[in-house]
Amino acid sequence: MNLYENQKYMEDVRYVAGLKLPWEKLEGKSIMLSGATGQIGSFFVDVILEKDIGCKIYALGRNEERAKNRFSKYWGTPCLEFIPYDVKCPIKNDGVGSVDFILHLASNTHPLQYATDPIGTITTNIMGLTNMLDFAAEHNTERFMFASSNEIYGENRGDSEFFAEDYCGYIDCNTLRAAYPESKRCGEALCQAYISQKGMDVVISRFTRTYGPTMLQTDTKAISQFVKKGVAGEDIVLKSAGTQLYSYEYAADSVSGMLYILLCGENGQAYNIADEDSDITLKDLAETIASINGRKVVFEIPDAVEAAGYSKATKARLDGHKLMQLGWMPRYNIKTGMERTIGILKEIL
Repeated sequence: MNLYENQKYMEDVRYVAGLKLPWEKLEGKSIMLSGATGQIGSFFVDVILEKDIGCKIYALGRNEERAKNRFSKYWGTPCLEFIPYDVKCPIKNDGVGSVDFILHLASNTHPLQYATDPIGTITTNIMGLTNMLDFAAEHNTERFMFASSNEIYGENRGDSEFFAEDYCGYIDCNTLRAAYPESKRCGEALCQAYISQKGMDVVISRFTRTYGPTMLQTDTKAISQFVKKGVAGEDIVLKSAGTQLYSYEYAADSVSGMLYILLCGENGQAYNIADEDSDITLKDLAETIASINGRKVVFEIPDAVEAAGYSKATKARLDGHKLMQLGWMPRYNIKTGMERTIGILKEIL
C-alpha cells in the first residue's frame, strides 16, 4: 500500500486542502519547491494537487526514482514536473517559464547528516538558498518562502518559557553541530538582504520538530527513531535521560501552518509553526509511543557519531501565537498525532 491508498493519510490531505484560505491566490499559478520528496515538501505537493486549482508544480530533487514512487498518483500528468537538481548548483532554466511561487525546503535535517556532512548542511542552507533566491529574482516570482527551523533560537537562556519570533538564544558557532542552526540563521539574514536589495517578497516558516506518515525512513532524529520502533512494535530506545523539553508538530498541521504563512503572511516576517499541546519531554514522548503498543522504554548510550549530531538545547518551546493571529489552528496534539502517525505507517509498511 502507498500513501495515496491509505484512507487516514488522504483524510489529512483533504483536511488541509479544505481549509478556509485564500486559495484563489494559487489558482492557475506555478509553484517550484526544493526538497519536494521530503517529509514536509511531499505533503505540501499532495495538498496542492488534491486541491485541483490548476496549479503547476515544479518538484526539484536529486532522486527521480524516489520522486516517481512518492508521487505515483500524479507522475506523468501536466500538473507535476520533476526537475533533477542539486540546490547547491545554479538552476538552469531548461524550458521552465515564469514561476509564481518558490519554496526552499531542501535541507539536511537530521543528526547523522549534521555529524557526517556538515559542509553539505551549510552549503544547502546558504548556497542552495542563494541559488533559489537568484532564480526567483530573475523570474519576478510573486512570493518566496524559506523553510527555517526552531534551531535558530539556540539554547534557552533561562529568561523565557517560550521562544517568540524575536528571541535569540545562545549558539556556540565554533562547533561542528553549529553547521545547521547557524546556516539557518544566515539564511534568514540572506532573505532580508534580498528583500532590501532586490525588492523581493519573502516569508519565513520556522518549523519545529515535525513528525508524521511522510517521514523519511533514513531520518535519524530521536522522534523518527521512536516512531520506527513504534511501528515495528518494539521497545522504544532512549539515548539520554530524556529531560529535554521540545515543541513538536504533526505534518498535516505543519503544512497547514506553512500555507497560512505563504498565503496570508506579511513580507519579511518569520512565523513559528507550533502549539503548546504538542510540547513534551523526550522521555514522556518515548513513553507515549511505547504505550500505544504496550511496550516499554529502554535506555542506551549513543555512539560518538550519533552524539555529535544531537542538539545541545535542553528546552525549546516555540510560541505559535503570531501564526494563530493569521487564523491558523492545529488539529492534532502530540498524542493524537502520534497515534495517527503510527497507525498510518503500520498500514502502509
